[in-house]
Amino acid sequence: MFSLFRENISIALDSIKGQLLRTILTVLIIAIGITALVGILTFLGALENTITGDFASMGSNTFNIQRYEFTTRRGGSGEREKINPIISYRNVRQFKEKFQYPFSKTSVSFTGTRNAEVKFENEKTDPEASVVGVNENYLENTGTEVEFGRSFTFFDIENNNNVCLIGSDFKKNIFKDTDPINKTISIRGVKFKVIGVLESKGATFRDNQDLKVLIPLQVARSIYTLPNINYNISVKVDDKQFLEGAQDEAIITFRKIRSLNPVEENDFGLERSDDLINRISSITSYLYWAAWIISIITIFGSSIALMNIMLVSVTERTREIGVRKALGAKKNTISSQFFMETVIIGQIGGIVGIILGITIGAIIVAVSGFEFAVPWLAIFAAVITSFLTAVVSGSYPAVKAARQDPIESLRYE
Repeated sequence: MFSLFRENISIALDSIKGQLLRTILTVLIIAIGITALVGILTFLGALENTITGDFASMGSNTFNIQRYEFTTRRGGSGEREKINPIISYRNVRQFKEKFQYPFSKTSVSFTGTRNAEVKFENEKTDPEASVVGVNENYLENTGTEVEFGRSFTFFDIENNNNVCLIGSDFKKNIFKDTDPINKTISIRGVKFKVIGVLESKGATFRDNQDLKVLIPLQVARSIYTLPNINYNISVKVDDKQFLEGAQDEAIITFRKIRSLNPVEENDFGLERSDDLINRISSITSYLYWAAWIISIITIFGSSIALMNIMLVSVTERTREIGVRKALGAKKNTISSQFFMETVIIGQIGGIVGIILGITIGAIIVAVSGFEFAVPWLAIFAAVITSFLTAVVSGSYPAVKAARQDPIESLRYE
């Protein structure tokens, strides 16, 4: 039995080598479908890993008070969209004073600009750096780590010291061959001493997290004085069991700050980091389904093309089939030969498709700035899919070859 199986593989390989051009075209047809599947799944996997990683770094025991709910919808026809007031500095100052929930830390921050030019001696960056004013709890609440140097202290923030933390990308431009610690940089003519460098976080949707400067909140307010600045509030509790209570207390406190009566809806939003992760996972699950549907349509077309090519192969080798039957080959042997040939071509196409799909997906991921991970699910799905494609496409041609009449086959020209 094994020797017959090995012989069928040998015959299939000889046939593949004898029809090299047709084999290459067939392999490419299958590879296109598998490339679409693997490429899309690779990109979606990287997208999900990057986004969930960014939010997961904040921790599951953190929540944010923001201007709008994440799920806020625009009003339909005839219904005006609700416009919430900004979270002003007065709001955040009152919140810090009145919110005294046990085992919690409150972070306050705002983005002064996303187009800052940072200077060091004769070097300067392009005007694309972000400057963020923060308090002493910002790093812990947002899961931001200092790679080397030190973090802000309570006294740095309270005394409005001109110190800063810089993103890791500054080491690649203005501090190429220099240790940035204790060096002085200039932003809008204001000088800051660098006390630490942040760990790299990469970029998400073109927002480079490694090209930002963190400075004390009040110092940032003295530099960036635009009206209607929207502040960010983040609250972190030491233990997740206190999270629900802290959220309720935060809502009550902020409603009092906004002077809302009991029947009025909240004019602000509250979001937990793990809620965002769950919503993002829900969204990406729909994208996965869409990817599978697109890929299945492509692979279905590939299977039809593969079946047609194998049927042409059966017709062209009709005389060969007659000779084999005249020499005693059984129907099962003939069908197994053609079926094996289809499976081998399908697996070769699957391997080529996996390589192309991962390569294309990795290129797109690199350009997008997402975090690449080996798409094991996509690889497994591609192997199974290419095998099933070959089984479906090869079954009918194999049966047709086995049913050929030996006498008529020998007469075929």
